[in-house]
Amino acid sequence: MQISFRAARRVAITLAVSAASVASMTAASAAPSHQARPDATPRCSLSQLTVWIGLPGSGAAGSTAYPLEFSNTSGGTCHLSGYPGVSAFGPGGHQLGSAAGRDTSLRPRFVVLRRGETAHALLTITDAGNFPAHACRMRTAVGLRVIPPNRHRSAIVPLTFAACSKKGPVYLHVRVVRPGVGIPGVSQ
Repeated sequence: MQISFRAARRVAITLAVSAASVASMTAASAAPSHQARPDATPRCSLSQLTVWIGLPGSGAAGSTAYPLEFSNTSGGTCHLSGYPGVSAFGPGGHQLGSAAGRDTSLRPRFVVLRRGETAHALLTITDAGNFPAHACRMRTAVGLRVIPPNRHRSAIVPLTFAACSKKGPVYLHVRVVRPGVGIPGVSQ
């Protein structure tokens, strides 16, 4: 059976319109809205958020970067601004080494999260093997404690990696919270 040029053209146009529609709906749902005023919304508390990590990480030159994701799973609107607190912990639950340092390459800004929206902060983990053995004392981390910006309670995010157990070497670095879902290897 042969398809006419006119029928093939109609199918191609229909597919193009459908793809554009899906792409625009996906982009609209993935990017947080910025129409609400941050000063009119409360800061996001841990009870309003689900904290998770975007996998796989993006590795380069002795480190791996992961987007830490903050999804608003509450019924209301809230905002985030600044740096999350991040530290690694071992099998016994004890912190391994120093807490994350701040990567100041981006300026903090308010990120308003309506119900279902997500923001991210880029976390870079330097390979523990890059540090002298006596200064690092390498151990296996089984997770991260993540504190949303300007808060005190932490969420546990499972992630296994080689970490320094001695305080001193800063092998974790975190950036400010940014709007939208972080994409490994792409997001800032």
